Amino acid sequence: MAVTERDGGPGSDSESGPGPGSDPAPDPGRRPIAVFLASLVVLSGAFVLVSQALDVSMVALAPAYMFTPMLAGIATCIVGSPSFEAAGLRFPWQRLRWLAIAAIVPIALVLLGIAIALALPGVEFVPDANPFTGEGTEFAPADPADQPEGPSLPDWPFNLLVTIVAALITGATINAVLAFGEEFGWRGVFLTELSPYGFWPASAAIGVVWGLWHAPVILEGYNYPTTDPLVGVAVMTAACLAMSPVYTYVTIRAKSVIAPAIFHGTFNAFGTTLIVFAQGGSELVVNPVGAVGIAVFGLAAVGIAVRGTPSLTREWALVEDADAEHGDLDTDVNSSFETESEPEPEPESNGSDSGH
Repeated sequence: MAVTERDGGPGSDSESGPGPGSDPAPDPGRRPIAVFLASLVVLSGAFVLVSQALDVSMVALAPAYMFTPMLAGIATCIVGSPSFEAAGLRFPWQRLRWLAIAAIVPIALVLLGIAIALALPGVEFVPDANPFTGEGTEFAPADPADQPEGPSLPDWPFNLLVTIVAALITGATINAVLAFGEEFGWRGVFLTELSPYGFWPASAAIGVVWGLWHAPVILEGYNYPTTDPLVGVAVMTAACLAMSPVYTYVTIRAKSVIAPAIFHGTFNAFGTTLIVFAQGGSELVVNPVGAVGIAVFGLAAVGIAVRGTPSLTREWALVEDADAEHGDLDTDVNSSFETESEPEPEPESNGSDSGH
């Protein structure tokens, strides 16, 4: 990915342990992971029961359901580990550029997805579509009277530019608030507790749980309305598995769960433009959480692997003093092999020790 950096030297976050003279954070073992997963299962199950008891679809309850990972994370923190700050509940004053990156990268990835989709057979470019109302798309109602209310947009390419601006604003505000309900759980508490396993295993584990957590809404046809529900759950899990390393990367670089919340919010706000401007093909393929989305995020993950992953420890969110002193330096773990400075030789004493 073009947004990665390879800075080295003093103050880099490759040496991610506590500062000199401080004791390393104790390893609480697997108990917090068990607490998080158990809490998540109980909370998610409670929503399913409420949905069935009140005969309300899980899709309608989705905005509230998004906060179950956060609640599971809070329960885990209250039990004892990690602290809220260690889980990334902090504002990244020294790393503000990563909030901007978190907003821009999803836009770029979706645009790349549109380009890939348009190269597929049977996919048509619809330049005058309206992403806000669906006007001009295959999803538009047959009767114009049933057309959803929404703003009219100018012609291409200004309709795309308006959509991008709207996605950036929505993604960093209301959508980010909703996405924070997920991200404090996934990339905050769960990532911190999985950190001993390393960047890739932790990202993979989060991706699998993240995907399966979507099952109650996917089984009702969300994201893949014409596909077998179980196949939809499998594809959604594969999509979350592909997306997870990119989310992890942004989180660690920003040292705050605010960054993945903005990333998630912006992606949710802009992702549907892929199926608006590129129409046709299977919903399992031409979909931001289909084969095209998996390919795009897979390419981003390959870029991260080539450039090098940031160090992941239990203190990933705790900014060291050196970071602030050296202007928020970042580094890749592959460039963290530094030669320790050797102690300066003691001055010669001319053959005698002072007795004073």
